[in-house]
Amino acid sequence: MKALLFPGQGSQFVGMGKDLFESFAAARGILRRTDEVLGFSLSGLMFDGPEEVLRETRNAQPAILAHSMAAWEACGAPWAPNTLVAAGHSLGEYTAYTVAGALHLEDALRIVRRRGELMYAAGLKHQGTMAAVLGADAERVQAACEQVEGIVGLANLNSPGQIVISGEVPAIGEVGRILKEQGAKRVIELKVSGAFHSPLMESAAEGLKGVLESAEIRPAQFPVYANASASPVVEPSEIRASLVRQLLQPVLWEPSMRAIARLAPEEFLEIGPGQVLKGLLRQTDRGFSCRTLGTVEELQAIEVGG
Repeated sequence: MKALLFPGQGSQFVGMGKDLFESFAAARGILRRTDEVLGFSLSGLMFDGPEEVLRETRNAQPAILAHSMAAWEACGAPWAPNTLVAAGHSLGEYTAYTVAGALHLEDALRIVRRRGELMYAAGLKHQGTMAAVLGADAERVQAACEQVEGIVGLANLNSPGQIVISGEVPAIGEVGRILKEQGAKRVIELKVSGAFHSPLMESAAEGLKGVLESAEIRPAQFPVYANASASPVVEPSEIRASLVRQLLQPVLWEPSMRAIARLAPEEFLEIGPGQVLKGLLRQTDRGFSCRTLGTVEELQAIEVGG
C-alpha cells in the first residue's frame, strides 16, 4: 500500500512546475487545461512570478493543486486504487479527492480558486492572523488559548513539535507571550491574510458550502483521510461536509499520519511542490519512509525505482 500526501498553501514558489511542463506531455496537458479553466495564464505566474502575486491565496491554492496534479499525471498514476490511501494538508485535501476521482480537475480548480477568494474576503471582514508554535505540545497550547480573551485556538496539529494557532490578532499575541514564558522555543507569526481554520472563517465556510453543493462529487476510489476528523472519507456527502468543516476546525495532520501509519503502508509519497509534508512526517516518526514527487529528477527516480 502507498500513502499519497498532497501539500497545502505555503508550498508555492516561483518556478514551480516549469521543469514538469518542459519534460512531460501529461504535465503540459494539466497546466494548459488549468489556464483554460481559470481564464488566465496561471502557469505563467507559476513559472515566472511575481512572487507576491503567486502568494495571493486565490492564486497559490490552484497553483499548488495544478502542480500536484501535473506531477501525478507525469508519473503515470502507476498504482491500482485498491493499493492507495491519501491525505492532503488543507488545500491539499482537494487534490487528494481529485486524484481519487471524487472531483473533476476542472471543478477542483474552480472550487479552490473560489475558496481562496472567500478566505481572503473573510480575512478582510474579520481581521485575524496565525502563528506557528515550536516546542510546545497541543495540550499546553490549548491551555494557553483558554487563558486569554478573544477568539483563538488550534489551527494545525502538524507534528509533535509544531502547532499552529489561529484567531484575533491581540489574542494570538497574548497566547504567544504565555507560551514563551512557559518555555516554548519560538512563536512565529505567519504571513497570511486571515485566521484560517478558525471560527473567523464562518463567512467563507458558508460561501464554500454553496459552491460544493453545486459541484459534482463522486465516491472516492480510495480512502482520503479528512483534515477535520483524521478519518477516512469516501462518500460525496462526507466529502462536502469535511471540506466545509476544515475551514473552521483544526487540520489534524499528525493524527491523520498516525492513523494512516496503522495501516502499515510501505511508504509515503509527497506529490507536488516542496518537501514540507516529508519534513513533518520525519518530525512525527523518523521510522516513516517518505519520497517526494514534484520535480523531473524525482519522477525519473521513481520510474527507475518503482
